[in-house]
Amino acid sequence: MTEPQNVTPAPEQDPWADIRPYEDSEVAEVLARLASNRELLDALTRYRLPRLNRLLPALARAIASYAIRRETRGVASVHDFQMRVAYYMERMIRTSTDDLRVEGLEHLAPDTAYLFIGNHRDISLDPAFVNYGLHRAGRDTVRIAIGDNLLKKPYVTDLMRLNKSFIVPRALRGKRAMLAAFQSLSAYIRHCITEDNHSIWMAQREGRAKDGIDRTDPAIIKMLTMARRQEDRKAPIGEAIAELRMVPVSISYEYDPCDVQKARELHAIHSQGGYAKSEFEDIQSIVAGITGHKGRVQLRFGEPLGASFDTPEAVAAEIDRQVISGYHLFPSHYLALEALGDAPELLDMSEVSDVDRARFQARLNDVPAELRPWWLAQYANPVRNKAGQLKDEN
Repeated sequence: MTEPQNVTPAPEQDPWADIRPYEDSEVAEVLARLASNRELLDALTRYRLPRLNRLLPALARAIASYAIRRETRGVASVHDFQMRVAYYMERMIRTSTDDLRVEGLEHLAPDTAYLFIGNHRDISLDPAFVNYGLHRAGRDTVRIAIGDNLLKKPYVTDLMRLNKSFIVPRALRGKRAMLAAFQSLSAYIRHCITEDNHSIWMAQREGRAKDGIDRTDPAIIKMLTMARRQEDRKAPIGEAIAELRMVPVSISYEYDPCDVQKARELHAIHSQGGYAKSEFEDIQSIVAGITGHKGRVQLRFGEPLGASFDTPEAVAAEIDRQVISGYHLFPSHYLALEALGDAPELLDMSEVSDVDRARFQARLNDVPAELRPWWLAQYANPVRNKAGQLKDEN
């Protein structure tokens, strides 16, 4: 991986200072801030030193602060920080996945920036696996689009921006404020691709696909083309898309560590008309996704989109086509469809072993009865989607 050479511009030359990832010159200050952040230290000690946290919280925080300083000793750049992340990523893959396969990257130029737009199943792991695939291929990592709804704590914001995340506004009020924010975001993304030659990852729509149905939101395509069309109102949308070198990406998990939580949310929305997240639920989902067993994982990079598109809806349809065609169906998907008892013509049990069936049944047995239809649907829907049986659903 090539180490980026980051130079912090003067404030008046840095219009994206509030949303962009941190740069090398900011790393030392941010790490020092993290090592003394009480909320982060309390969160770490509750997870790693629960008994000491209850009995001697000040001592527990001091130990956690020392651990942060020790782990980040020698980290002087974003690249250094990501190399520490890569170490833990490799350990996570060894302990929580049975296999990881990356396909399609060999068809993309190694020194060219792309806007990777992918299906979204896990808050942190989707872009992390993209980064890992790029890193293993000797390529630079991506800048990651992350919604500000996930950045409710300053230490979370610091950690994400250290890992090359940039902020997507979702909590602003008023159409004028949102329009200005999206124009700035569009300009930043375009700048990354066309001037910095730095790749980006972003999800095809806001929020994870909790029902297993991958669909691109055309509003995201409109946002991405804002900057070019502000510069030239007559520019065809196809030209705006082509200059961003947009590449659809499919990620497929045999098992989702957050599947029960997703089923609980969908069940609540269906039965109660809504679902209210707890304060730390997103952080808990991130931890569960990282530590939970995922079985086999497959990542597939598609082909860059050209200039032959006339509408955002046409662009979204092509992204959907590539994402769905690149999505790998595991035994868990067919077993879920079989358990639901519908669409038997779509079942392909040729690669389903007795071990696969036993593992699936053991997981299903742990799902509360009222959540099982929702749990099964999130695994069965990708089969239906590939077969074109979800075209009228959203």
